This record gives sequence, structure tokens and C-alpha cells, in this order.
Amino acid sequence: MSQTSPGTAEAATATPSTRIDFRYLSEPDMVAAGVTDMAACVDTMEDMFRLLHSGDYRMAGSNNNSHGAMVVFPDDSPFPEMPANTDDRRFMAMPAYLGGSFRTAGVKWYGSNIDNRTKGLPRSILMFTLTDTDTGAPLAFMSANLLSAYRTGAVPGVGARHLARADARTVGIVGPGVMARTSLSAFVVARPGIDTVVVKGRSAAGLTAFTAWIAEEHPQITAVRVVDTIEEVVRAGDIVTFCTSGGQGDAGSYPTVRREWLRPGAFLSMPSACNIDDALCAPEVRKVVDNRGLYEAWAEELPAPAHSEIPIIGCKFFDLVGEGVLDRDDVEDLADIVAGARPGRRDDDEIVILSVGGMPVEDVAWGTAVYRRAVEAGIGTVLNLWERPVLA
Repeated sequence: MSQTSPGTAEAATATPSTRIDFRYLSEPDMVAAGVTDMAACVDTMEDMFRLLHSGDYRMAGSNNNSHGAMVVFPDDSPFPEMPANTDDRRFMAMPAYLGGSFRTAGVKWYGSNIDNRTKGLPRSILMFTLTDTDTGAPLAFMSANLLSAYRTGAVPGVGARHLARADARTVGIVGPGVMARTSLSAFVVARPGIDTVVVKGRSAAGLTAFTAWIAEEHPQITAVRVVDTIEEVVRAGDIVTFCTSGGQGDAGSYPTVRREWLRPGAFLSMPSACNIDDALCAPEVRKVVDNRGLYEAWAEELPAPAHSEIPIIGCKFFDLVGEGVLDRDDVEDLADIVAGARPGRRDDDEIVILSVGGMPVEDVAWGTAVYRRAVEAGIGTVLNLWERPVLA
């Protein structure tokens, strides 16, 4: 007679548990779990770019590279309570899956209204849901303003690690807001020799707050110089970044860089509205984007020229490809550079422009890393979805 080990018969007939719990992470919980650890975030974004190079990811859209789905409001609505179609007024869902060691999926829900600032609120209020890729069950529901801000800044840091001069010391910044803070933190991670910032802003209060933040967070930066023009910012910077907010429509009104202003070897990181002069459109000026598929998705989804609809400079790159001014291969993919399939900086004099459009796979990558830290440290509130579903 065969013997059965204790518990085997019971296990064979037991009903699998249908209980689902998930972890709620408030903004203070996210901070406690390390969402502001920029060095780790830059490394996590590098891991993500390697997966983009291998193809082990998915985003929305027919080419699996869409930025997301956005609710658009009419300019004139017959419904008085419907939100007005104004700059930075949007509701947007940004879903993605990321493989490798992450093996998770998620979606960031993005609500934005520029008038929030008059209410003491950030322009955008973001939440992120992380899910199990087998069952689709939620793993976490987390505050995502810091998650989004740090992953956005970390991508320029990855770019600087591979494409800025190793001896870069000065960062030129237009727009000293949140995006400038996280970008600067990532630049310092990538190029620790940075000791000077040259900045142009709109208000004295914003510039004062930015300068105070630098003194507290980056004491190795010993010189902060406020200037009045974009030209002064660009001429000063080994690394230059535009981090402004504003509307789209007329690309001629976007903050513009002229080639004659750039010092040899300048690295430009552009996560916001930007334009370039004809001299910078030349093929010998290196043009890099965070994901070529993202810009090709925009080119498919939007009327030409896409740069009028999306003010990110990579859209202009692909408008130029569509016009036959550039070849597709003239626009490089940062993922190829991170993976070693294309070279990083080739010499001390080359000028490199990096377009940063932002991708939901970044949220999945950093959201997963922070979630796993939170689980390990017991941070957050575990909430129950159900013991068993009413409908199954």
C-alpha cells in the first residue's frame, strides 16, 4: 500500500485561495521606500533601456510604443460643467509592461490643470497602479508625483552618463521647476564633477527657491548664476536643459537653441518644449531620442508636423525624417547606446541633442523597484480587494 505524506491528500482537494490584497503607498510611504534615491533610479532606467533594446516590453498603440491615451476636451462645449480645453488640461492613461527582472505591468493615471498652482497644488496629480502580469490582480496603488518626477529626471541622467563630456562642470537650465531639480540631481549622479549652474527663470521667487534647494541638496555646486536670456544659458553649459512648461501649436514660439551659441562638446537634454535652428538640423549634430518607436507612434497618431502638436524636439527630428531632410538612421535610439549597439560620446567636441518624451515603461520600472523596497521594509498599508469575488 502506498503511503501519502502528511497533508498531501488535503492539499490535493483544497480550494485555492481567491483572496487578493494590495499595498497602498502614500507620498510619505513612497519617500520612505526610496522613491527619491536618484542614483538607484538612474541605474533602474539603464536596466529599462536594455530591455527596450531587446524588445522585452510593451506599451499601448498599434506599434506597442504609444505614450498613452488622452481625453481631449473641445474648445467650445455646450456643457458648462465640462472642463475647458486649456494648456496642460488633460486626463491621460499611460499603460505598459516591462519584462526582464521586473515582469510587471502598470498604468499611470495623469490628471493635469495648470490652474492647480493657484490652489497650492502641483500642476499634475498622478497615481500609479502596479499589477501582476499573470492574473491582472493589483499589487500596489501608489502616489506617483514623485515616481514620475524622478523617473523623468533619471532619463537625462542616463543620457549624460553616456553622452556628456566626462569633465562636464557647468549645467545651463531654462526653467527652474520640478523637472529641472530632478534632471540636475541625475546629472550630478552621472557627472560628479558638476560644480556650477547657470539658470534662467520667470520669477524671482522661483529662482530663489531653486537656488536654496541646490544649496541644500547639492552643496558640491558652489556657483549658481542667474541670467536673463536663453543665449546666456546655452553658451555657458557643458550640459544644457530646457525644463519649461507651456502650450503647443507654433513651433516658432518654442524656446530655441542656435548652433553658434553652443560650446564644443555640449550635451543638450530636452524634456520639454524646444526648437533648434537650421544649423543644428545638420546630420553631423548627433540626434538621440529615448525611444524611436515613441516618436513614430506620435507621427502616426498626429497630423504633420507633429512638432506643432507635441513640442518635444524629437518630434521635429521625425518631421525632418518625413520631409526627407534626415534619414531615419540619423536619429539614434538611447536604448541602442545603453546596450552598446551604438557608441556613446565619440569625442570631446561632438554636439549631442537628447530628446526626452517620457514613457510609461519608466513608471513600471521605477514603480516596481520602489514597491519591492516597500514590501521588504513593511512600508505602506495592505488593503483587501476581496476574500472571494462576488462574480467569478
